[in-house]
Amino acid sequence: MNRKIKKRVLLLLAGDLNVARQELQQYDEHGLVNPLFSALYRPEEVLRWQTVTLFGEVLARLADKDMEAARIVMRRYIWSLNDESGGIGWGAPEAMAEGIYHHDGLCREYLHMLLSYMQPDGPLEHQDGNYLELPALQRGLLWGVARVAEKRADLLLEKNIVPDLLRYTTSDDGVVRAFAARALGLLGAFTAVEALENLSSDRHEFRFYHDGEFTKLTVADCAKNALEQIQKKRAA
Repeated sequence: MNRKIKKRVLLLLAGDLNVARQELQQYDEHGLVNPLFSALYRPEEVLRWQTVTLFGEVLARLADKDMEAARIVMRRYIWSLNDESGGIGWGAPEAMAEGIYHHDGLCREYLHMLLSYMQPDGPLEHQDGNYLELPALQRGLLWGVARVAEKRADLLLEKNIVPDLLRYTTSDDGVVRAFAARALGLLGAFTAVEALENLSSDRHEFRFYHDGEFTKLTVADCAKNALEQIQKKRAA
């Protein structure tokens, strides 16, 4: 993809999400991969988050046409989170999750990898753990787990991720606590009630992104909403 088209893609990603969504559908998905990766690592909040959203949609279309090409994209996310890559992997957990959210095949093949970033490595049951220690990456990871939970809660419960999520409710990072609470609520995790009640007065404030919209929330907002979701599930 030439520089002119790459510049156009970056401009679209920084503007109206629906306009960008419609125009990107005119491009071949293979040619959008590199511009989207470039945008994913940019510091501008709106551009980066809208890239996460649209990268997931583009990746799902790519997977429908060329699954191996989509696998290569997922492997690039994974590599960027590997210490040997020399990078940090900004945006990779969120983008991985968005792809998993949108495409059943990617979910089957890569959900276990996304979840492994919550799990410490060890000699027995956690042999496949790839725990992310940096709170900034944990934020993206837990945002991503919650995003997947919007659509695939039953599958996540089958993976027994609630104990992993509960550990994040006592994180020193407020956004990590908030996204852990959000994920637990979406899962309807009955065992999380006490932990969520402990967060119900947590006034740490942050900007929450969801499908093109930013909302100012507190950890307490997320915890209270999660408790309501669990209560509804209990009553169902």
